[in-house]
Amino acid sequence: MRTLYLECNAGVSGDMLLGALSDLLPDPSEAKTMIESAGIPGITVEVSHKEKNHVTGNKVDILIHGKDEEQHEHHGHYNHHEHRSLPEVMDIINGLKVSDSVKSHAMQIYEEIAKAEAEVHGEPVGEVHFHEVGMLDAIADVVGNCLLIEKLSPEFIASSPLRTGYGYVDCAHGKLPVPAPATALILRDVPCYAGDVEGEFTTPTGAAIIKHFTKEYGQRPRMTVKEIGIGLGNRESSIPNMVRAFFGDSENGMFEIYEINCNIDDMTPEDLGPMIDLLLEEGARDAALTPMIMKKGRPGYRLTCLCRQAEKDKLANLILANTSTIGLRIWRAERFEMSSHMEICHTEYGDIRVKVSEGYGIRKWKPEHDDLVKASEEHGVSIRKVRESVRFE
Repeated sequence: MRTLYLECNAGVSGDMLLGALSDLLPDPSEAKTMIESAGIPGITVEVSHKEKNHVTGNKVDILIHGKDEEQHEHHGHYNHHEHRSLPEVMDIINGLKVSDSVKSHAMQIYEEIAKAEAEVHGEPVGEVHFHEVGMLDAIADVVGNCLLIEKLSPEFIASSPLRTGYGYVDCAHGKLPVPAPATALILRDVPCYAGDVEGEFTTPTGAAIIKHFTKEYGQRPRMTVKEIGIGLGNRESSIPNMVRAFFGDSENGMFEIYEINCNIDDMTPEDLGPMIDLLLEEGARDAALTPMIMKKGRPGYRLTCLCRQAEKDKLANLILANTSTIGLRIWRAERFEMSSHMEICHTEYGDIRVKVSEGYGIRKWKPEHDDLVKASEEHGVSIRKVRESVRFE
């Protein structure tokens, strides 16, 4: 599976991510052409290859009318009237010369930012206003990353937990805590940590882009890496200020998996049985009940649930709310999981679906039992006879 893994050990910002993704292209300057051709008003892009902490990578600068955001602020080019509402921002994105997919992703990311800003300021989302220069810079970051991800076409995107930093940061309204209020709201449900270095390491734009595209958070999975892209940031600190993008092939499901289990001896099988279907419907990878003998010779069951990190808390709460247990055990494990797909086998009793699983040099297959039963009933033969008719290699 074509996998993109984003290592954000120094946090993430839109421009750092642009640098890392552009570094995966055969010609990194292609990112400049792609973003400038989108038609964002007043935008030009500089892509340069630089060194930080003795490591070379791409530095991407978004210029608005020839200056970056800090230059605009320093020279007093901001003024009270240069603001755009969210609907105006959406109109700009909708009018860009990019694919409908890029527009959709970009608008969803911007909506995430706007919702956080609205919650911070206690106003409706439609009334949130973005500073003109900062807004154009962020649109370029968001749209540029969407364009590059479309170009790279990964089948799966994962990320490390995000370093936010800690302390305070200076802004136009004075000092704000780190993570900034909007960033903290965007990072709800995203694994993150403060780290041991003071300062702001993750920006609202970077957080929103990662949250939108990432399917899994954790350490880099077992993968065959084909390309490594490095995106450099502006900050000078004791840790390398960069995002690394690993692009290559991974086996399906090679991320860490969590096992949740508990022992139950005061529920009937009728009440406990539906938990299996409920857990599977809510995202569990597998669920099972194992009969066991508990203290004082009482019969009981062990409920076991396998899940990804993103579903762990939700499923744990679901078990506590729907069973009589008052405690759970949770631990993390690496899972070797073969990838599976369905194929059709033509037999004398009709078409039978076959589940084919592959991985680690192994291939196995198994006919779908529901199809065997249906063919058995339709043709008046035993399930065994239908199964023997399935010839699949």
